[in-house]
Amino acid sequence: MGIQKHRRSRKAGLTRRAHWRAQVPTLVECPQCHQRMRTHYVCPNCGYYAGRQVVEVEEAETKRR
Repeated sequence: MGIQKHRRSRKAGLTRRAHWRAQVPTLVECPQCHQRMRTHYVCPNCGYYAGRQVVEVEEAETKRR
C-alpha cells in the first residue's frame, strides 16, 4: 500500500468530488408520437428514429379484472 507524501486539503478533496452525481438524461419530444424520449435513441413508444420506423412495437394488453 502506498504512503501518503502530502496531505490533500479539504477544499481539494471536495472540488475533486464535486461532479460525482447521477446525470439526468436529456429528453426531447418524439416528432411522430410526441412522447418524451432520449436524444439519438429509437423512441420506445412508437419505434421511430430519424423519420422512419426502425423497431416494431407491440401494443400493451389491457389488464382485465
